[in-house]
Amino acid sequence: MSETAKWYVIHTYSGYENKVAKNIESVVENQSLQELIEEVKIPVEKVLEVKDNKEREVERKIFPGYVLVKMIMTDDSWYVIRNIRGVTGFVGPGSKPIPLTEKEVAALGVESVHIEVNYAEGDTVRVVSGPLEGFTGIVKSIVPDANKVTVTVSMFGRDNDVELELGQVAVEN
Repeated sequence: MSETAKWYVIHTYSGYENKVAKNIESVVENQSLQELIEEVKIPVEKVLEVKDNKEREVERKIFPGYVLVKMIMTDDSWYVIRNIRGVTGFVGPGSKPIPLTEKEVAALGVESVHIEVNYAEGDTVRVVSGPLEGFTGIVKSIVPDANKVTVTVSMFGRDNDVELELGQVAVEN
């Protein structure tokens, strides 16, 4: 199949997001639809909640009533999703689902972008974006899973360790 899967937004009954996501995953498994429906996500954020003077971290849905699905839109895949219990429809005009744009997917942080790191600890790098753009420094540590690099940059006559995203630095030529 030459078509690529895109992210679509499904509207659900409020409070049914987890149930809908689980149902979609089980239907995909049972009917072997992995090539049509690739991934199901419910965007959540971690929030510190204070209750009875106790602080605890909870996951809160960013878009209550919505589930994101990465799929190839066909009559079959549309029918399968549309007939899952709790789904009220796709987001889009009328009954025509509209996929999210690459920019929207990036803004939602739904997909992790893999960044090739062509530098190592001890290498001299240049900051290519952000408030420290143009500064050079030495890579102190790299944490690819967290998309972070710590660089020692000389500012105001002293060395400072700054934490940046992997894509914000490049090898100094």
